[in-house]
Amino acid sequence: FLRSVNDHFGREESMNLVLWYRDEPVGMISFNHFRPSDESGDIGYWLKKSVRGRGLVHQAVLAMCRIGFEEYGVNKVIIRAAVDNAPSNAVAQKAGFHHDGTHRAGEKLADGFHDENEYSLLRSEWIKPQ
Repeated sequence: FLRSVNDHFGREESMNLVLWYRDEPVGMISFNHFRPSDESGDIGYWLKKSVRGRGLVHQAVLAMCRIGFEEYGVNKVIIRAAVDNAPSNAVAQKAGFHHDGTHRAGEKLADGFHDENEYSLLRSEWIKPQ
């Protein structure tokens, strides 16, 4: 896994980062793919249950937007979240992402297919933090 992650990062195809809280790794956030064809990157994230609700993923998403827009030059950042994953949808909404639509059976998880919401934030909509 680490070899693959490093290889993709070196080719600027993806970027995976570990989320830390109080000197402990508690999750990950990543640009799963950069698509040169439409200058977009899609973000994925997960967080340990015991540290949820503290705004960690929200802050990480804002940082990823900065990295995507300023360092990778993407025009659009995308977040996809299972419809029934309320916390993940809330992260996208709180960060100011636009709900673009819902993909039926868009994500296959261990318990089967789930509908998936797609959110996006364009460079022109991004408010650069001061």
